Amino acid sequence: MTEVLFYHLQRQPLEAVLPALLERSLERGWRVVVQAGSRERVEALDAHLWTYRDESFLPHGIDAETAAEQPVFLTEGEINPNRADVRFVVDGAAMGTVNGYQRVVLMFDGNDEAAVAAAREAWKGLKDAGHNATYWQQNDAGRWEKKA
Repeated sequence: MTEVLFYHLQRQPLEAVLPALLERSLERGWRVVVQAGSRERVEALDAHLWTYRDESFLPHGIDAETAAEQPVFLTEGEINPNRADVRFVVDGAAMGTVNGYQRVVLMFDGNDEAAVAAAREAWKGLKDAGHNATYWQQNDAGRWEKKA
């Protein structure tokens, strides 16, 4: 069964956290799809992942024609064109199905009441469906701690 993780962002924005999580996923040999809430957000994340750090490179793409070749693919849809093992759901994108992935990570802004309410609803739906979901929150040092 798919492992579902909820990441509660409070201390750092998505742009500060997502690149490191993508890097760790790639280090594990996983292919990744990142689903954002809009095409504009996909394009903003695309630009950010090219420039977030001078000394590293995070291979990724948004072009449907080369999607199958990308280790990380950014999209606003629920597609999995690169046969990803892990799916990150960010910026209020709909959770949709979690089947077909080893891991699904829902990242939500803890300072946004609507995002918190949507995450709670997704949590309840997944738990009611029998999925194993865990909840993670950053501590004062910026490290992730499992809370539930």
